[in-house]
Amino acid sequence: MANHTQAAFEKQPMWAGGRSPFNVSYGKLMMWIFLLSDAFTFSSLLTQYGAQRFSNVVTPITTKWPDPASIFNHFPGMHGFHLPLLFVSVMTFILIMSSVTMVLAVEAGHRNSKKEVEKYMIMTIIGGAMFLGCQAWEWSTFIHEGARLNHNMFGITEQGYKHLASVKFGDHFEWADGDRTFGPVPFAALFFIVTGFHGFHVFSGVVINVVVYIMAKRGVFDRRGHYEMVEKAGLYWHFVDLVWVFVFTFFYLI
Repeated sequence: MANHTQAAFEKQPMWAGGRSPFNVSYGKLMMWIFLLSDAFTFSSLLTQYGAQRFSNVVTPITTKWPDPASIFNHFPGMHGFHLPLLFVSVMTFILIMSSVTMVLAVEAGHRNSKKEVEKYMIMTIIGGAMFLGCQAWEWSTFIHEGARLNHNMFGITEQGYKHLASVKFGDHFEWADGDRTFGPVPFAALFFIVTGFHGFHVFSGVVINVVVYIMAKRGVFDRRGHYEMVEKAGLYWHFVDLVWVFVFTFFYLI
């Protein structure tokens, strides 16, 4: 009886461990562990941002923390119009929609529908590339406006706040002399660091999705008999989307 039990145990998959405590494959478990560690990193960065913002002290040189709605008010092809947070809202919508197409790709993988997996993976890749393009435009505009890692000219004076209060959504708006002054340096520095770190994750996700698409196209998953790789890539992509919700809230809304 003992020999029969030992033989049955040895025939099980390596990860089974006799009786697996997890109803998940080794690859997916490792992805969850990686995402958990990455969540700690993003949490630390956002905590630092919050600490810097709410400990900001107004001095004779620097003003209070800049108002995101007055800074991120540009839109491609509509220069000079006051469109607060409209462009970043479009960016957010694009990224969320790419998460939807990734869900559809994973669901198609569960049905072993090769063509649908390919279609939705392409749509997800396009969405990620569009988001990166939008972020590159936003960075270039932000830098052109005077933002640097060690310099911030987005402090708003009392005159500047009065100017902003007189402008409505869609009105023509240009900063006047005396509207802006030196602001807290961590504002621009943390913006570049956190959004850049997130952008690197999006870029990595696009590369991973391209690899998964090529594998699906070549029939690798059909030969394996499952599309678990699509699901693991989906976990990473959904994490990137979820993190952006927090970045968007911290940097643009609060």
